[in-house]
Amino acid sequence: MIDSADLHVHTYFSDSSSSPQEVVDGALKAGLCSIAITDHDIVEGVLPAIEAARGLAIEVVPGIELSSEFEGCDIHILGYFIDYQQGPLLDKIEVFLDARINRMKQMLVNLKAEGISNIEFEEVCALTRSRAVGRSHLAILLQQKGWVSNFKGAFEKYLGPGCPGYAPKYKQTPFEAIALIKSCGGVAVMAHPMLTQKDELIPSLVAAGLKGLEVYYPNCTDTVIRFYEGIAQKHGLILTGGSDDHGKDKVYTYIGKKTVPYSTVEQLRQARSYGSIPS
Repeated sequence: MIDSADLHVHTYFSDSSSSPQEVVDGALKAGLCSIAITDHDIVEGVLPAIEAARGLAIEVVPGIELSSEFEGCDIHILGYFIDYQQGPLLDKIEVFLDARINRMKQMLVNLKAEGISNIEFEEVCALTRSRAVGRSHLAILLQQKGWVSNFKGAFEKYLGPGCPGYAPKYKQTPFEAIALIKSCGGVAVMAHPMLTQKDELIPSLVAAGLKGLEVYYPNCTDTVIRFYEGIAQKHGLILTGGSDDHGKDKVYTYIGKKTVPYSTVEQLRQARSYGSIPS
């Protein structure tokens, strides 16, 4: 067992192919001592992962990855050590999931207008164990049914902003996402800033309660990592990281591909907004 943690892992309750049990098994195989379950806009994978890890030499950190938008740009906010069993987050999750369902139905209507009529709503829903349907599920079906040659092509041709199949997501700002994470005792961290490329927003997010920056992310150059290390240190943020594992649905990464020391978990634990979180 190495003193390393992967703080960005998904399950099949959002857009991964892996069950919570498979995630825990993969983390043990990788020799990790801690993982964070950070499904998109849902927490259903947290408790099964904690139960799968019970009695084993691995800690599961309860987390979430909240979608948000600012000036037309997607910004994801990770929440760690959240209260995933009660409180305002659970009520808001129902709003998120209803919005995801409605968005998917609209995207299918949009695609039918483009002549793509062989993808049904039920097929999309079958790719996740919850109501957290998203564009990645639709991209998989577009590829399987021969409308595009690869996963990335689905976003470039049909599902990206400005493309014919696109429909806007639920409107939440990153400031609202941070406030929601704080309201359930969690620690807010900006996910993969090197993908978002909204560095100018970071100071105002820090003022709103952002506590960390996901500096260590798979397939980034040392130059990029050093750049975000500098930003995080400038603003007194916790330097976090993880693989952003999605099982076999994203072949460029896997559990343990990018890790941080276990001391990062302790930093996040100490930065919680209030009290102890159920485990």
